[in-house]
Amino acid sequence: MIKAVIFDMDGVLTDTEPVINAAAIAGLKEYGVHAEPVDFHPFVGMGEDRYIGGVAEKYGVDYDPAMKTRVYEIYLDILPRMVTPIAGVRELVLALRDAAVPVAVATSADEIKMKANLEAVDLPLDWFATLVTGEDVQHKKPHPEIYVRAAAKLSIEPNACCVVEDATNGVKAAKAANMRCVAVESSFAKDELEEAGADCVRRTIADVTLSDLNLTTLRTGGC
Repeated sequence: MIKAVIFDMDGVLTDTEPVINAAAIAGLKEYGVHAEPVDFHPFVGMGEDRYIGGVAEKYGVDYDPAMKTRVYEIYLDILPRMVTPIAGVRELVLALRDAAVPVAVATSADEIKMKANLEAVDLPLDWFATLVTGEDVQHKKPHPEIYVRAAAKLSIEPNACCVVEDATNGVKAAKAANMRCVAVESSFAKDELEEAGADCVRRTIADVTLSDLNLTTLRTGGC
């Protein structure tokens, strides 16, 4: 029986993958890297150091942490006019809260980005029992550390947690942590998510039911 639900952020709670992509392209351009949107795809879910650094290295430029600082400056500037709430997010989080199911956020992003994102889509931080960012862990997804840490902060065994993800690296991290994983097709196709190990794939988060999360006593049907 699942006792807690852990949400990834970008692409799950917030439609911000296009925002960080645009910011990274603009920021890297200042360092002589003329990247294309598709260049970032393999690094989705791995945190901004790898997301930015992996593409810089692809173009033969050594990663400098100052690149991330600049990308975040651009990101925070364009976020308010680019981000839009994802249909179904608030409803799902509130349904879990009403059912007394602890919910958490586990994102590879830095704290400054996490807070900006959740504020931009009107998801109060105190709706979540715990928040874990990329700054809290040594190993980024697909390593399971971030999800294991979230479970520990919730005081719930990993196999009693369900993760909601959108990226193949995140799905792999959840499964390596011995957690159920429901994936949404906001960043990757269904077959890619299933190949990564997702237990259930839905087109959007609005399609995710409590029973998809294995909260079967609360709602019938689902994967």
